[in-house]
Amino acid sequence: MNGANPIARCFPRQARLLQLLIALAGGLLAVGVAAPIVTLEKFVLIENTFSVMSGAWQLIQEGRWFLFVIIGVFSILLPGLKLYILHRLLGRHYAEAARLRRYLHWMHLYGKWSMLDVFIVAVLVVAVKMGALVQVEMHYGLYAFAASVLLTMFVTARVVVLAERVDTGTGLSV
Repeated sequence: MNGANPIARCFPRQARLLQLLIALAGGLLAVGVAAPIVTLEKFVLIENTFSVMSGAWQLIQEGRWFLFVIIGVFSILLPGLKLYILHRLLGRHYAEAARLRRYLHWMHLYGKWSMLDVFIVAVLVVAVKMGALVQVEMHYGLYAFAASVLLTMFVTARVVVLAERVDTGTGLSV
């Protein structure tokens, strides 16, 4: 295969554009995980601002290991892993068709869980809003996190389409 990834070889421009979008999604994910996502205000006197990272750290301090693992895996580890796999699928390094199919298989399996990270944040917001004496203010970290998830979903869909075109032989040879 000329030592090049089949997608990058058949669709070089699209692969480069998708690589840039992956880098943008990675940056947005980093901001979304580290930046404040929500401020909770109780009785006008108590105010707490949380990010995904600070929330995970607080779970460790409180000994809530199960919740820490759930948040860490589905909001930090798996989104980062998905971006890494997408990067590998589009990279210029050698990847034979069998490896491409194996990566796509893993992407398909992970795709079933990909919205759980957004669900976790949504459950947090709903749970907090149910308290009558609590006000919730959303911050830019939540929007960066959501943008990262949406951008990753878009890139994944494009990579699957390009991989299918390579697999069926409808890709343009360069």
